[in-house]
Amino acid sequence: MDLNSILSKLETNNEEEIKRLLHQYNVERLCQGLLTVLGRQVGSCCQSTCLETLRILSRDKRVLGPVGTREGMLVLAGLARLQAGEEGGDSLQEDAQTEEEERVVVEALKCLCNVVFNSVAAQQVGADVQLARGLCARLHAARAGCHEVGLFSLRLLFLLSALRPDVRGGLQRELHAVGLLTEVLERTLDLRWVGPYEVAHPGLQALPIPAEDNERAMEALKALFNLTLSDTSDEGGDHQLRLVTAIMRHLLMLKTQTEDKTEEAHSHAINLLSNLPVSCLDVLIDLPVQGGQEEYSGKNMDAVQVLLDFMEKRIDKGANYKEGLTPVLSLLTEGSRYHREIRRYIKTQVLPPLKEVKVRPEIGSTVRNKLVRLMTHVDMGVKQSAAEFLFVLCKESVDHLLKYTGYGNAAGLLVARGLLAGGRGETLYSDDEDSDTEEYKSAKPFINPITGHVEEPMPNPIEDMTEEQKEYEAQKLVNMFDKLSRQQLIRPMGVRRDGTLAPLEEALRQPTADSSDSD
Repeated sequence: MDLNSILSKLETNNEEEIKRLLHQYNVERLCQGLLTVLGRQVGSCCQSTCLETLRILSRDKRVLGPVGTREGMLVLAGLARLQAGEEGGDSLQEDAQTEEEERVVVEALKCLCNVVFNSVAAQQVGADVQLARGLCARLHAARAGCHEVGLFSLRLLFLLSALRPDVRGGLQRELHAVGLLTEVLERTLDLRWVGPYEVAHPGLQALPIPAEDNERAMEALKALFNLTLSDTSDEGGDHQLRLVTAIMRHLLMLKTQTEDKTEEAHSHAINLLSNLPVSCLDVLIDLPVQGGQEEYSGKNMDAVQVLLDFMEKRIDKGANYKEGLTPVLSLLTEGSRYHREIRRYIKTQVLPPLKEVKVRPEIGSTVRNKLVRLMTHVDMGVKQSAAEFLFVLCKESVDHLLKYTGYGNAAGLLVARGLLAGGRGETLYSDDEDSDTEEYKSAKPFINPITGHVEEPMPNPIEDMTEEQKEYEAQKLVNMFDKLSRQQLIRPMGVRRDGTLAPLEEALRQPTADSSDSD
């Protein structure tokens, strides 16, 4: 902050503004002073104390000017033992030896995380001096060391890959960071491979993932998520992504120290799986050594069941559906669309043969009831995700969907797909059997197609009316609709022949235009 500019503003009578300016000036001067001390040859104890102070100050975006410069970032990178700069970026400075020196490295990494997160200028400098290259060199070294050094190195890599698309591209193409982070996960989770894409089963007696290992694994997963957001196809891309899928399957079968941490780990695994090509998802079920279920062509459905349990748990939470539920719904939808065995298994769990037809589809505690309720959720993304999932389980057949949900709940999807007149979606599915129960067959003629259940007989409100009274009520209803329409409070709609909605007058005209000339 320019001193002359502050002096000129001190002449104003605004006390709050004067207080704010002086506070900001004091903190910036303190940041500059700390960097000056850190740039000199001082003891490790003094360095760590200065870095602790700087870490606290670096949470304030307004005072990061001196730290977000090239000089400031290079000081912090040097203290973090990262080799930064355009040349020599592949090497890594000698690792810290003493506990106090490790403390300096950890505090410097924490400062870099705060500064990169809060300062756009620091993000640019981080890209210019190739911090990501130094971080990858550290992760490649794979030396046993301080847990926090590994943790905050991964966190800084995550921040750089999230905030700088150019850094993300360099990590993918030049530094091969997807493979590197895969190796980090293998070491952290102590994996043992028993097949090309199969990790040894953890077993019922497997110990939970230690808390520190779990923390590092989560940071690696977050960085991998960023790197797989865009196309990662290259010469060995498919093989690498299938390895990632196998590790994610293994992670889904593991437990951590607490239930909440296990759910968090599964959430990160699901987010990452959602980024991968759908062709890789066969790795989730194709496990020759562990075997599978005969009715699903010998495929192992343990991981799919974990995904279903995770989905139901997120539905039951009743909050944060957009971030918490839609990724797993999307993953299950795409897996079901392109992998027949996955769809068949999920359908038996979510849409078993229909027997209960006297209760509305959205009422009850089954997974089907919960998903049907979401089809009318206020959040458009959640509503579409739930409807699309059920639609795919029904092999994109409108008739099958209406059987399980009722027309009222499915109307939003059918309008969006242009399928109000019935039909099927565009995906081709196998012709596996979809039989009806005897209960459903006997009740089918009496099911209300709008509500999707058999309704109790209701008294006819016009049964005791005279013809004149019926005509009067009918005319009154017409007048009410006409008034609402003229005031543009409602707009009567009809269905075209192609199944899409149109204003009623247009929908009524279409058959006349399409019909042949005849009397």
